[in-house]
Amino acid sequence: MAGRGSRLRPHSLTVPKPLIPVAGQPIVHRLVKDIVKVLKQPIEEIAFVLGDPAWFGDDVVSSLKALAEGLGAKASIYRQDKPLGTGHAIMCAKPSLSGPAVIAYADTLIKAEFDLDASADSVIWTKKVDNPEAYGVVKLNASKEIIELVEKPEQFISDQAVIGIYYFKDVAVLKEKLQEILDENIMNGGEYQINDGIKRMMAAGKVFKTGTVDEWMDCGNKTITIETNQRMLGFLKADGMEQLVAGSVKLENSNIIEPCFIGENVVLKNTTVGPFVSVGQGTVIENSTIKNSLIQMHTEIKNATLDNAMIGNHVKYNGEFTSISIGDYSVLE
Repeated sequence: MAGRGSRLRPHSLTVPKPLIPVAGQPIVHRLVKDIVKVLKQPIEEIAFVLGDPAWFGDDVVSSLKALAEGLGAKASIYRQDKPLGTGHAIMCAKPSLSGPAVIAYADTLIKAEFDLDASADSVIWTKKVDNPEAYGVVKLNASKEIIELVEKPEQFISDQAVIGIYYFKDVAVLKEKLQEILDENIMNGGEYQINDGIKRMMAAGKVFKTGTVDEWMDCGNKTITIETNQRMLGFLKADGMEQLVAGSVKLENSNIIEPCFIGENVVLKNTTVGPFVSVGQGTVIENSTIKNSLIQMHTEIKNATLDNAMIGNHVKYNGEFTSISIGDYSVLE
């Protein structure tokens, strides 16, 4: 999670993208919890690869340590000082690369129920897609083993897109192959890639299988993040396992149309919120109608009609625009 999340600006200018809340929880928190749920086994360690300490500071580290400890694991923090690709980022966590491990990119969310194939040396998590030519996909043999990774195929290879989550029975094997890539200075697009390590594992006879997820939700930009918030709220409402509307919410002549996430100490006055709206704690909304939107913490909104909007933390907004994207600490009055 070392990247700056430039496609999600302005929201990622003050908050690292993996820590931006979706449906009331930071993206990386939801992702880690969902991976743990699929694995169905105790987790000993969660290693986070972060960027510049000036950007991923003490508050970020504290949040991640609390996440790991809440799942009964220890947290290890590593830094990637230069954006040299996924393979380089993984190798920044070299001391943690032993035994069974999952490697995941921290800007995606999933819903999945499957058992890891015990016969495989590695499992690459995939999602069936309608337009495989837009993705990196896996090529399978007759035994349903992955024999090749193909980026944006011009001809049909398969409809199983790689989503950026990998299981390794012994991640030390990947570490060995990635070290070879670094030593030989093999780069693609100016970066060291995980795929080059995986291809060397395949060439050495390691067995790769697929684990297909039911849902794959991206948080790459504002529009997609709002769509992900909508889908996640729908799943959470159907699941019924999380309290989505806090007991401390104050309603004054206002309505909540579910599903919505409404955080602690939110105040709604003469307002209709929902469906598919997330509102962070301490936010006050007056004389407004809001749907399909994502609003973060300690923000004040008045006289607004919002749809497909994303508003950051500590914002003051008073206006008539509809589909807006406002970063933290902005004031429009």
